[in-house]
Amino acid sequence: MTMTEHRPGAGARAAGERAVRGAGTRPVSLWAGRISFRTHPRTAWVCAVGLAVSAVLLTVSLCVGAYPVALPDVARALFFGTGERLAVHFVNQERLPQALLALLVGAALGVSGAIFQSLSRNPLASPDVIGFNSGAATGAIVVIVAVGGSAAQVATGAIAGGLLTALVVYLLASKGGVHGVRLVLIGLGVTAMLGSVNSYLLTRSTLNSAQNAHIWLIGTLNGRTWGSVQTMAVALVVLLPAAALLGRQLRMLELGDELASGLGLPVDRARTTLTVLGVALCGVAVASAGPVPFVALAAPQIAARLTRSPGVSIAAAGVTGAALLSAAHLASNQFFACLGWLGDRVSWLAVVDEGQRNSQLPVGVTTAVLGGLYLAWVLFSRRGEGQR
Repeated sequence: MTMTEHRPGAGARAAGERAVRGAGTRPVSLWAGRISFRTHPRTAWVCAVGLAVSAVLLTVSLCVGAYPVALPDVARALFFGTGERLAVHFVNQERLPQALLALLVGAALGVSGAIFQSLSRNPLASPDVIGFNSGAATGAIVVIVAVGGSAAQVATGAIAGGLLTALVVYLLASKGGVHGVRLVLIGLGVTAMLGSVNSYLLTRSTLNSAQNAHIWLIGTLNGRTWGSVQTMAVALVVLLPAAALLGRQLRMLELGDELASGLGLPVDRARTTLTVLGVALCGVAVASAGPVPFVALAAPQIAARLTRSPGVSIAAAGVTGAALLSAAHLASNQFFACLGWLGDRVSWLAVVDEGQRNSQLPVGVTTAVLGGLYLAWVLFSRRGEGQR
């Protein structure tokens, strides 16, 4: 008896091709047909609205703060570099780099989360859940504690730590094929172990190094400069087009290894390439802002609910991630000021003094709270599914 390799028939291949194209998509041609692609109308609208919301959040972030700047003065400072000296400084050197970095980091985390959730076909398989953020944090802490490295050295350590952790998790989870539940469980175990390693490293460091590492571990955009924005922008110029080009392969992998292979996709090579791409996006985001939690987890699922399209849209997840982190950044910057305003009107809420009103909450704290609320909502909305 001879063994024959099973391949999908013509009907299965046709169904697979239709699934890859996506239901309800429309062809779009540019440059006299030299560039062509398919787009989902609702996804395009979600991306457009997300970009508009992000632009509004960025504008508001430039206006509000310890030194309020009116919108006309913001425009003059941005486009002409004129106006009051303090206004120009706060807009161009303090607020704009942080606001732009929030957009870039949020987009990178959203796309990274979409890649891993699609590869594993599990909505919990985001970089912060399966250990990649923790690995990047360990690499950065080693650099901070061991050599007190510069921003570039910390970023290099974070990317190296994320890649090494991804390799370990992938090797442990790939036996017999990568399954979503196994990937999440192994990732949770690796995250717990790396958390212990990070705590030990902090206990063996100097007070100054421990403080710097702890602030970085929370996830923050405070104090970030144009250097961080430039590094993040250069990385995304390379990584985001690559993610867009590999989007078709990702959609094919969502159909399962057997059908994807029958459609002519080299499954192992495609999965490895996409994994490296997702880790790189996560690594540069963590290197720039620290391990900001829950954005990579929530953004793809929120985008999927908004677009109502089959699978996870990379573009929609990136735009949603940018809008989420921009909103969290604005809320973090105004948290103490709003609490002080409430304290002036409600006596028992007067817990913030004048000196604290201009303080900024790390954005990682805000995203953790929002992420916890999101998870509680998801669990509540699906409370009856396990009983059917």
